[in-house]
Amino acid sequence: MALWDTVKGQLRSVIEWENPDENTLFYQWTENGDEIKNASKLIVAPGQGCIFTHEGKVEAVITEEGVTELKTSNIPFWTTITKFMQAFESEHKVGIYFFKTTRILDQKWGTPSVIKYQDPKYNFPVGLKAYGNYSMQIKEPGMFFTQIVGAVNSFGVDEFKQTMSARIIQPLTDYFAEAQLSYTDIDAQREEVSAAIEEKLITDFEKLGFNITDFRIEGTNFDEDTMKRINRIADMTAEAQAAAAVGLNYAQVQQLDAMKDAANNEGGGAGMGMGLGAGIGFGNMMAGTMAQGFGQQPAPGQAAPAQGQAPPAGGQAAGAGAAAGAADPMAKLQQLKQMMDGGLISAEEYEAKKKDILSKM
Repeated sequence: MALWDTVKGQLRSVIEWENPDENTLFYQWTENGDEIKNASKLIVAPGQGCIFTHEGKVEAVITEEGVTELKTSNIPFWTTITKFMQAFESEHKVGIYFFKTTRILDQKWGTPSVIKYQDPKYNFPVGLKAYGNYSMQIKEPGMFFTQIVGAVNSFGVDEFKQTMSARIIQPLTDYFAEAQLSYTDIDAQREEVSAAIEEKLITDFEKLGFNITDFRIEGTNFDEDTMKRINRIADMTAEAQAAAAVGLNYAQVQQLDAMKDAANNEGGGAGMGMGLGAGIGFGNMMAGTMAQGFGQQPAPGQAAPAQGQAPPAGGQAAGAGAAAGAADPMAKLQQLKQMMDGGLISAEEYEAKKKDILSKM
């Protein structure tokens, strides 16, 4: 059996890449029992090419599919290789590499580390990772072989992805630094970002003999520190919008929060008194905007004094004073109701404060 394998090996005369793996880009043809010295035909299948090297130097590149008769064809490089090989039996090393010429579609990429830049709108550091896909094709096989493949037996898609990952960070970092994009604008401009990065990658990988097409950014993820800053901005924006809906500004909302904290203090009655006192003071400050002169209205059943007329004397004056005193709690209750409607205090807090105000009337 061993003798027959030896004889069969001597009879084989074809060099070809049989059953190529779909993830292999470059493959070194080896004898596997066949004798290269008997080779008379080179078969290059569709979607393939072939490189001949002598001691690591590329001597010839075949990119056209078909069958080449090595013994009879007048091929200058083959004559040179034959001399090197001395009838294919020599100490000089000759390599035969097959490669794929087809375009490899839908290859995934992702940034191996965080991309950092300064947000131009909010002026805080942003850290993000990006991911997407691309297509690739060997454009200059001789150049790619000398620049990337070298003397390895094979080179696959996974090895190329490592090369892509190592080279994707810098173009993305440069672009975000130059484009001055806020974190809120990235998703809306992913197509523009993708086109700009593809242009940079094409220039970079052309030097390696490779072509990059259909580069896309599918999404981005912010790091933990950036997400904390983004969430804080979102919370503050929501609070400011809620305050504006009830006629307050953000500083007044902060004061209300301080009042609520004081009222809920575990110190008991003293804490509640402090909170209520702060509320009364703040209520007086807001009276001009939320209770238009409510404490100056006449008492029920009485007409307002005419212009230039003195206020009633005696008991009438005392009655007017009592009415004015009664109006102040009503203004406070109205203010509390507006705060509850605006979401600034809870219904439970509103009821507690209302009972406290009514008990003092």
